[in-house]
Amino acid sequence: MSSGQDRTRHQDRIVKRYYEHRDTIAVQNVAEIASDLFLCDDPRKAARLWDRAAKALAHTDVDTREVDRIMAGRDIEGLVWHHPDRRMAK
Repeated sequence: MSSGQDRTRHQDRIVKRYYEHRDTIAVQNVAEIASDLFLCDDPRKAARLWDRAAKALAHTDVDTREVDRIMAGRDIEGLVWHHPDRRMAK
């Protein structure tokens, strides 16, 4: 698409709001993945979920070293800790 000419003003606003709230969307995605991991009993499915978690964490403001630590230890609590509601509670 060249400079938004193929989108209406309404579509441009939708895209703009998506990118404004992308961090919130990513954090929500991480929380959902953490829930799925907690309930998962299939190792192959868990491996796929951890891959999705790594990609989702890349879109958050979590430090890269912290992401590496969470991923190396397969730390579900570490995933949940980065939810904004959880950080404000402590």
